[in-house]
Amino acid sequence: MTELERGPQGRRRGRGARERILSASQQLFRDHGINRTGMDQLCAVAQVSKRTAYQHFTSKDELVAEYLRRFDPDVMPGVFDRADLTPRERLLAAFEIPASTPLCPYIAAAVELHDPEHPASQYARDYKIAIAARLTETAREAGATDPEQLGEQLALLIDGASARTRVLNSESFPTAAAIAAVLIDNAIPASSPRQPSDDRGTTGSAPVPVGGQ
Repeated sequence: MTELERGPQGRRRGRGARERILSASQQLFRDHGINRTGMDQLCAVAQVSKRTAYQHFTSKDELVAEYLRRFDPDVMPGVFDRADLTPRERLLAAFEIPASTPLCPYIAAAVELHDPEHPASQYARDYKIAIAARLTETAREAGATDPEQLGEQLALLIDGASARTRVLNSESFPTAAAIAAVLIDNAIPASSPRQPSDDRGTTGSAPVPVGGQ
């Protein structure tokens, strides 16, 4: 028999409270911010009692960290794991982010929390390091003379484009992609083997949800 619980409005709900809590956190944290979202409000949207919420998450801090983990646990596989793209194309595909994408949740959380020791801030830091590492790995595959430097440059460019898009409410990623193409070409020696498809400059891959960034 399905296990049931009673939410704050007296409705009987089936199992899946954890997923409802996480879904509500994604909606509320993105729309209203982490600090402005209280547990009472979150529980009301998730249709769970506070007791149930704290059975799944021992604190709001733990919930915020899990909220971030859910965005992109595999670090942009839709870009970096694509075998149909050359390494150079994968580097450029990292910039194919639609203007409607909200500010990177990892940046937003770190800025809002103001605490480098907060579990969510630590996870955001780990994620950003992972993005730079995947860019570096791909830059190495592309034949960059200094893949670590190129990886860091592209990671910084992605974050800057994300913040500028949010502040100006206009697309910054096309400009960032053009800058990235120059950085990539300058970092790869002319003698490096390149596939003919590399000369297209951009890819036809679908926009990648972020998390990510």
